[in-house]
Amino acid sequence: MSATHIACRLAAFTLLMFGVAGTAAAADDPTAQLTFEINDSSGKPIPCRIHLRDGAGMAVKGPGLPFFRDHFSCSGRAELKLPPGEYQYEIERGPEHARVSGKFELKAGRDEIVTATLGRVAELSKLGWYGGDLHVHRPVEDIELLMRAEDLHVAPVITWWNQRNLWTGRDIPRDLLRTFDGNRFYHVMGGEDERGGGAVLFFNFDRPLAIADAKREVPSSAKYVAEIRERDPRVWIDIEKPFWWDVPLWVAGGKCDSIGIANNHMCRSQMYPNEAWGRPRDLQEFPDPRGNGFWTQEIYYHLLNCGVRLQPSAGSASGVLPNPLGYNRVYVNVEGNLTYAKWLDGLKAGRSFVTNGPLLICRANGHAPGHVFTAEAGPLVLRLDVTVTSNDPVPKLEIVHNGREVQTVDLDRTTTQQRDVTLTVQESGWFLVRAIADVPHTFRFASTAPFHIELGDRKRLVSRRSAKFFADWVDERIARLREAVKDEAELRDVLRFHGSARDFWQDRLVQANAE
Repeated sequence: MSATHIACRLAAFTLLMFGVAGTAAAADDPTAQLTFEINDSSGKPIPCRIHLRDGAGMAVKGPGLPFFRDHFSCSGRAELKLPPGEYQYEIERGPEHARVSGKFELKAGRDEIVTATLGRVAELSKLGWYGGDLHVHRPVEDIELLMRAEDLHVAPVITWWNQRNLWTGRDIPRDLLRTFDGNRFYHVMGGEDERGGGAVLFFNFDRPLAIADAKREVPSSAKYVAEIRERDPRVWIDIEKPFWWDVPLWVAGGKCDSIGIANNHMCRSQMYPNEAWGRPRDLQEFPDPRGNGFWTQEIYYHLLNCGVRLQPSAGSASGVLPNPLGYNRVYVNVEGNLTYAKWLDGLKAGRSFVTNGPLLICRANGHAPGHVFTAEAGPLVLRLDVTVTSNDPVPKLEIVHNGREVQTVDLDRTTTQQRDVTLTVQESGWFLVRAIADVPHTFRFASTAPFHIELGDRKRLVSRRSAKFFADWVDERIARLREAVKDEAELRDVLRFHGSARDFWQDRLVQANAE
């Protein structure tokens, strides 16, 4: 046998042995390396949210990355060691970017790289619109990455909530309002009083409110609202949902700034089928699965029909309920450079729209929502310039005037659509534009804040039907409190607030100038 032949035989034997050893090593490590590389349209890494599920449909965590329920967030790069199998993913970055989805199979010992480009479908900040989420329960240390991953500009964080208080035993820092990336803001002293009457949220306070000893119904939630407003008039007070039992009480007190029209009963993956401990809806009139969303709208429209100009807000409750940060958000129109104070001023003025999907920009005769149109008499003719951008199909636009759908505009399946609409109004009141996406399992929608109309001597519409709706609501709440609060002194203290609320709504009933 020649030397060359022997060398070839030895080389073949060596390759065989190393191949067997390599196979054994792969068998000993039954995992694979998965890498996500997510870029913007220029090829740079972009922060985003990733929903990754294995073959059994179980959510997969990204090690060392913020994870909640069914998703993790990253800076655009993520590495995971996973067992072999089939996987599927969805990648999102809020409603201004196209979502990307796909699936792949991992094999032991083989690396897999998932690359994706998240292109923009809109860039509202260039038009002066900035999104915020007013119900955030995520850890403060994760907030900056989470806001970048959702392209969110405002997100005050709730750090005290009934018996929970993250500041117990800690010094309160001076920098309660944090700014990064030049125009992203979060305040770390948000609070929540959530008890028998529902939930009310407090922002921009300098310390937690002492509510840890409160009972389910005692003291009245209105007592805390009045206390915090008296101590600091700059505090922002948000009614978290319209169907909470104490909504007529809070509205009558006149101390709240906004109300959550896009709220955490509306989730990315589901709708909650009932009103928890709030006022239940009529299931025949508002059937599942999206009935709670329409009930929310109905109550808000009753408020507007009583002449109450309370601005709509949005909150996701990410960290408690199964939503990403910013799933429910409110966009506010701001002139010039964004500041936290200017954003709140715009929200207070109603220059806004709420959404958990479609982007809805509307101007009426050149004015943003919140504008008050005045005239000596009707009819008033308005030209609406409406732009809708949505990752989900939106079949139509709806024009709602004084609680009634008065006009619809058909849409197609194009991502961005513009429509010019003429609206003629004959009476005072309000109108807004709404777009509901064709997503059957949840209430995915957008709504402008209301525009207001003042014609002739009757400046504000006060509907008899709507005023009675809330007067009856207060009476029902009082009856429930008489059953729930057994201590006579405590009951008297609670009912004095509701007595004032009853007077408020009875007065609105007397003032009614429309059916």
